[in-house]
Amino acid sequence: MIVVDNASGDGLQPWLTEHYPHVKQISLPNNKGYAAGNNAGIRQAGGEYILILNPDITVLPGKLEALLKFMDDHPQCGLAGPRLVNPDGSLQYSTYKFPSFWLPLFRRTFLGNIPALNPWLKDYQMMAWDHKEARAVDWLLGACLIVRRQAVEEVGLMDEQFFLYVEDTDWCRRFWASKWEVWYVASVELVHFHERLSAQKPLLSAVFSKITWIHISSWFKYFQKWK
Repeated sequence: MIVVDNASGDGLQPWLTEHYPHVKQISLPNNKGYAAGNNAGIRQAGGEYILILNPDITVLPGKLEALLKFMDDHPQCGLAGPRLVNPDGSLQYSTYKFPSFWLPLFRRTFLGNIPALNPWLKDYQMMAWDHKEARAVDWLLGACLIVRRQAVEEVGLMDEQFFLYVEDTDWCRRFWASKWEVWYVASVELVHFHERLSAQKPLLSAVFSKITWIHISSWFKYFQKWK
């Protein structure tokens, strides 16, 4: 197990050393973003598979073993993710279609509240599907991903030009471009204590928040890369 501290300054390292001395720790001097933090851990990881796990995920007994079995049984799958649920047990949408240019702007700003756009946004999040069976998807939320080392060696690490957001979209697209499949594994369920930071803000605050503009900036970089 590897824990990457992305220059958090929260004093976690001494506690980990005392209570979990077997855990390998990587402390980054500067926060260079989500992709850079994950890449630091991936470079140090061994084994046939690598699991990327956010700190706001609760792992239930036997679920990681089931995820490993899925990868063993599907050799063409390069990247997979579990069914994510909210703390109350409700489904958390974590599968997406590759976006068109304007969709992220509509979804991340007040424009997403326009009723006429609801079908478009729901299709992007694959809401018409019940999420009860495994299937190949365009891309997965990066909160929990298992990747095949052989595939990563061919595809490459996460693109660090994305400081936060969209690195998972880009990575999944690169897996597909390299002929590796991306799968959603409905039988493996994990709890994700996820909170969209802008969702709790008043309308104007959300539009002009730093996190919103980081997200939009990442999308522009993505579309520039894949134009």
